[in-house]
Amino acid sequence: MSKEFATVAEQKPKASALALMASKVNVEPEKLLTTLKDTVFQKATNSELLALVVVANEYGLNPFLKEIYAFPAKGGGIVPVVSIDGWISMVNRQPNLDGMAFTFEDSNGKPSSCTCTIHIKGRAHPVTVTEYYEECFRATEPWKTMPRRMLRHKALIQAARVAFGFSGIYDEDEARAEPLDPFTNQSTEAQEVIEAEITDNAAS
Repeated sequence: MSKEFATVAEQKPKASALALMASKVNVEPEKLLTTLKDTVFQKATNSELLALVVVANEYGLNPFLKEIYAFPAKGGGIVPVVSIDGWISMVNRQPNLDGMAFTFEDSNGKPSSCTCTIHIKGRAHPVTVTEYYEECFRATEPWKTMPRRMLRHKALIQAARVAFGFSGIYDEDEARAEPLDPFTNQSTEAQEVIEAEITDNAAS
C-alpha cells in the first residue's frame, strides 16, 4: 500500500462523518451543517461540531429529535449532552437487553433513592444501580415538581453506563455540576474535512 493511499484511507472515516449523518436524516451535507450550527449545535466550532457528529453517529442519536446537543463546558469548549430520550433510545436498541425494573425508597414522604435493574441476555446476574435523591437533587423546576421521575432518569442513565459501557457522553446535570473534558479547537483539520466533504457532495 502506497503512502498516499494509506493517508487517504486513514482520512476516509473522518470525511464520512457528516455525510453519514446527512444520509440518515435525508438532507444534503451542506444543509445539515448550516442547520446544526443554527439549532442544536449552536456556538460549536467546526472542530467541535465534527466531534459531536462523530459521537452522535457512534451512538445512533438524532440531534434534531434533541437526543444529543452541545452544552458549554466549564472553562470553555463544549461537551456532548444526551437527553433522557437519547439514553432511553440507546438502551432500547441494545440487542441483549432483557428488560428493566425500578424500585423506590421513600423517607418522610419524599423519595430517598431509586434503583434501576437492567436484565441482560446471557448474563447470570442483572446490573443494579442505586441513585440517591440527596446527591442528585438540583433546585430546578423539574426536580421540584417531578422528583421521582427525575430520580428514575438518573438511575436509568447510570445503570445503562454500567450495563452497556456508554462513555464520553453526559446528562445536563453532570455537565453543569462538574468540570468535564471539553472538545477543543486546536487545529483547522475539522474545518478542512467539512469543507472538502461539502465540496465533493456538491460536485457529485
